[in-house]
Formats: sequence, structure tokens, C-alpha cells
Amino acid sequence: MSCSRPARAPGPGETPSPSAGLAAVSTALLAMSRHLEVGDVLKTITASARELLDAEYAALGVPDDHGGFAQFVVDGVSDEQWRAIGPLPRQHGILAAMLHEEKAERLADVRKDPRFEGWPSAHPDMSDFLGMPIRDGDETLGALFLANKRCPKPDGGCGFTEDDEELLRLLAQHAAIALTNARLYERSRELTIAEERSRLAHELHDAVSQKLFSLRLTAQAAATLVDRDPVRAKGELQQVAALAAEAADELRAAVVELRPAALEEDGLVHTLRTQIQVLDRAHAARVTFDNQGVRALPPAQEEALLRVAQEALHNALRHSGAGRVDVVLERSGQGAVLRITDNGRGFEPSRVRRAGRHLGLVSMRHRASGVGGRLTVQSAPGEGATIKMEVPGG
Repeated sequence: MSCSRPARAPGPGETPSPSAGLAAVSTALLAMSRHLEVGDVLKTITASARELLDAEYAALGVPDDHGGFAQFVVDGVSDEQWRAIGPLPRQHGILAAMLHEEKAERLADVRKDPRFEGWPSAHPDMSDFLGMPIRDGDETLGALFLANKRCPKPDGGCGFTEDDEELLRLLAQHAAIALTNARLYERSRELTIAEERSRLAHELHDAVSQKLFSLRLTAQAAATLVDRDPVRAKGELQQVAALAAEAADELRAAVVELRPAALEEDGLVHTLRTQIQVLDRAHAARVTFDNQGVRALPPAQEEALLRVAQEALHNALRHSGAGRVDVVLERSGQGAVLRITDNGRGFEPSRVRRAGRHLGLVSMRHRASGVGGRLTVQSAPGEGATIKMEVPGG
């Protein structure tokens, strides 16, 4: 019989085993791929680079179009230190070299480089330096900066090695992919928001404006009948009241969809419950909400679930003729399942390809797939409909 001891983590200055190094690289790459928001991706890249290369400080700069940085993320610098440093740096000196040249920069002491200039007095003291551009084809997306490798040696020497440079180059290549994906996600989300605003504008015109026009005509008819046919005039005035109530309902429902959801402050469950309570009061149909064990999900998933719920509720309340709509959010492993069920007239799913864009199904499927989820639609003529969205654990 034989036994083995677990591998000991390498101490400062020690070289990790090949398997440990590979595991560290894998962990860093997986961490970058898990995020969809650009800000989260930038922070993960910076923290991963600092941890992987055992540096005291790390930063990632994204250039703007005016000679400065649109974003500059740091890791290893406290909030107090960062406030003391002051405004974001400009593209000058060694920072500019990373953004305007394609090669890496590895320096034994950045302070002795002729391009070292303009560093604020509150900036942490830095010596050995490793910089790497993050490029996508001919475009420079940003640059990674590392300083002060934490590897004390008996003679006091240290510094980044050629192997460190190659490792950072590999990380930068995957960082470019992660950043590009995050940017595409945010752009697609902006387009979806623009489409939703356009749809709401059409809804306001088609529903509210038409009801107001009908209300005006009915009021005019009532005015002409007051003297010669009071009974009919009374009926027309009752119709005016009904049309005005419907227009108010349409406006309230539109306001709910236009109002930004306070997901960051209130979370998905509270936001959904509040909006559904408003819809229940604004519409003749009974609208209910039931949460079964869901507490908090990743921000991107919460936003996607909320928007899908809003779209499905919009369809059920405006187009299906439903008398009841039930919304259920339930926990499923580390993820969640959202169901919106109505008892309306239903439809044949195989026949809504052309109507899919009108019904918002394309947008809903896009939102679900954008967060690694899945959307399914169950319906039949006369049997209502169920929209189900599943998201994995984050």
C-alpha cells in the first residue's frame, strides 16, 4: 500500500509545478469567460493577471478617442490610495507605448526608463514592470500593466521573466476575446432596448391615441344628442367614461414598461412583484406572482428574466384576451425557471414565424440565449399559452 501527500502550494519565489501552473491559467481564462458586462470583464482580467503572475500591482487601460483612458481598472491599490492618485492618467510615457505599439515591454526598473514621466506623487512606488497590449486584429482594445513581482530572493533580486511575458501574452489573447464578446453583448442589449422603445412608441400610438380619438368622437356625438335624445346621450357619455378608463389603463401599463427597473437596489423578486401588482390593478385580467425559493441571481440574468417577463405579460394582457395571467419564478438547482401562463385564446406556435417579431419572441429568445438560458413556448388555439425561460446557475 502506498500513500501520497497533497501537493503543497508554492511559496513566494518558488516555481509552481507544471500542473499547478496550468490549473492557474485555466482558472484565469474561465473567470474571464463567465462575465458578460464589460466592466466585470475588465476587473476579472486585471485581477487574474495580477494573481497569475504574482505581481503586487496590476492595471488595465482602455483608450478613448481623446488621448486619455475611457476606463482604467486597477488591482492591488486601495480605494484610499486610488483617490489620492487623482484623475485617470493620460496616454503618455510608458502607458502610451503599450497602446500605440504592438510589442510587450519588460523592464527591470520602470523608473529608469526615459519614458517614465508624470506619475502622481501619491502613486505607489514601482520598479520592475511588464506591459502587454490587448489587441483584436489591428485594433488595440487596451493594455495590461504589471509591476513589482512578488518573488523575494536571497540576493534581493527579482523581476518579470521571459516566461512571465509569454504567459501574459496568452492571457492578453484570451482577454481580447472576452472583451470583444462583452462589447458585442452590450451593443446587442442597446439595440434590444432601442427596439423596445420603438415598440412602446407604436403601442402608445396604436392603443392610447386611437382610444383618445374614439373618446373625442363619442363625446362629440353625446353633445349633439343632449337636447334631442337624452337617453342616447347618456349611453354615449357612459362610453366616454369607459374609453377614458381604458386609455388610463394603457398609459399606466406603458409607464410600468418605460420605468427603469431598480434591479440593483431591489433585486428581481421585489421588482417583479411590484410591477405585477401595478399590472393587476391596471387591467381587468387577474395577474399573480409567486416566488418559490429564488433570492438573488447574477445581474445579467436578472435583467434578462425581467425583460422576458415584461414582454410575455405585454402579449398576454394586450393580445390574448386572457382573464388570468400567472407568473411563477422558482429555483432550479443553482439557476431559476420563469413561467408566464395565461388562459387566453392561445395560438399555434408553428404558425407564428412571421408574427414572431411582433409578439417579441425573437427578442425573448435572444435575451435568454444571451445569458446562457433557454426559452420555450407552449400554446394551442383556445388553450392559452405558457412562456418558460430557464437560466443556469451563475
